[in-house]
Amino acid sequence: MGPAYTTAYRYYNDDINTKEIEKSVFDTILTGTARTYPDDDTYVTDSAASATALSSGIKSYNGAIAVDTDKKPVKTMLELAKEKDMLTALVVTSQINHATPASFTAHNESRRNYDQIANDYIDNKINGKLPVDLMFGGGTDYFIRKDRNLINEFVDNNYQYIDKLDKINTITQIPAIGLFDNIGLPYAIDSTKNHLEMMTKKALNLIDKQSDNGFFMMIEGSQIDWCGHNNDITCAMAEMHDFANSIKIAKKYVDNNPDTILVVTADHSTGGLTVGANHEYKWDAQVVKDFKVSARKLSRKLFKNDKLALEWDKYSSTPLTDKEYQSLKVAKVVDEANLFIAVKHIINTRSYTGWTTNGHTAMDVQVFSYGKGAEHFTGNLNNTDIAKQLIKFIKN
Repeated sequence: MGPAYTTAYRYYNDDINTKEIEKSVFDTILTGTARTYPDDDTYVTDSAASATALSSGIKSYNGAIAVDTDKKPVKTMLELAKEKDMLTALVVTSQINHATPASFTAHNESRRNYDQIANDYIDNKINGKLPVDLMFGGGTDYFIRKDRNLINEFVDNNYQYIDKLDKINTITQIPAIGLFDNIGLPYAIDSTKNHLEMMTKKALNLIDKQSDNGFFMMIEGSQIDWCGHNNDITCAMAEMHDFANSIKIAKKYVDNNPDTILVVTADHSTGGLTVGANHEYKWDAQVVKDFKVSARKLSRKLFKNDKLALEWDKYSSTPLTDKEYQSLKVAKVVDEANLFIAVKHIINTRSYTGWTTNGHTAMDVQVFSYGKGAEHFTGNLNNTDIAKQLIKFIKN
């Protein structure tokens, strides 16, 4: 979620019935920027190295889950919070053992060791206690396995467990764990729910009832990145909207609990997104809003249907041109992957959205802060500076 994402979201979220372009929630709490490079000469970080920096204040190599360059575990702020008997929580739209949440909770030399990382959510005990009191996200494939059923172990440790997001209000206590999909949750645009908004609201409600000693919560709009990898602007803006709504909920919590600090940032940017492309001085947010599903889901629908134009019209109010229709027809003959590329090309061309890569970029990311101590997160920071300051708050 680099600066191009928050800029695009401002225009995407704008009320076109007013002349002024309204500020987004990101604009209201912007305080600085952060450098994201890992501990090598690539400059371009992955989510594991950057999350390790943000969780511990220590730079490491790409792929590292809360270990240093010598592959030795580093203490994370979640672990420090748990040592002080604060409540701890993770709320994500990816699998709960994905790189970012994992780097606050587990220690592993490779982010790809998903089963080992999941095991740490039980085995990495802090003062004899499990590290995370409240978890919402996906990942049942990693927590209910033939070799080990971690959910049964959570239940044995008095955790309430649910596996359906629409049952989230049945959670009445902490500790609790909710895993709402096999891996990551569906894209927001392909669902009837704003997943992160729902989970954030419930998590803060639960925390508010039981956090006598304070709390640490890490919330991630995980799939902003996944949409960026796909170069899918409709998907990305829907995820940004879900994330923005969750920030509004967190801001309101801070307003009601003024001894709380909210810090929002990104681990890196993805896709080399540009708001404007194809030599034209414009970007059309209304085109982005026009699509009712992600490019991935649209390409799957088109691949299964021989009537391309009719199927297209179910998900876009703007019919295909002859040129666009022919491009989809040719791509479909090859395979679904080529059709996916063709669908994205139409959306990006229509909206004047540019992308330079399917991977990450080394752009500085923005830092947003609100509440008690927000003044500590101003100017251009190293991502490790964010962690070091938050760790000071936890220790004090």
